[in-house]
Amino acid sequence: MSKSCADLICRTYYVSYNLPVCITRCGNFYGGGDLNFNRIVPDTIRSAFRDKPVTIRSDGSYIRDYFYVRDGVLAYLHLAEQMERKEIWGEAFNFSNELQITVLELVQKILALMDKKDLEPVILNQAKNEIKHQYLSAKKAREMLNWKPQYSLDECLQETIKWYQDFLIDSLN
Repeated sequence: MSKSCADLICRTYYVSYNLPVCITRCGNFYGGGDLNFNRIVPDTIRSAFRDKPVTIRSDGSYIRDYFYVRDGVLAYLHLAEQMERKEIWGEAFNFSNELQITVLELVQKILALMDKKDLEPVILNQAKNEIKHQYLSAKKAREMLNWKPQYSLDECLQETIKWYQDFLIDSLN
């Protein structure tokens, strides 16, 4: 709710005061440095390093849009570099790799990259009132801004795993 309110406030400032603003929306960010282990990516990686199964709150079939934090930074910078273009003022842009993947597929991909395929996730199937299929189309950003993501999911997950490996080992020493 707060995200949509921020979108409306931003748009209002553009319409009312002709301020050079754009609205940005991104998928679920992931990458090194996220210490909220309630999120699926850091929790899966930490659990795998501990040789413990990750817990999935839903049934695992929920589709999400996972967006690498570095691609997010590059998207914001790309947009900022074009803010002199008045035709984009007041516009909303979705930034996404447009890869629709289930939570379970993501977990299995991380476990495979970590050579921990034997760790079967615990599926609680307790998620209530969540959107089953949530993703973004970045078509407008591609067409109007000539933007595209720079990183692949496997490449990003490997870099993310490496970050957590370094962090978790350093924090144990």
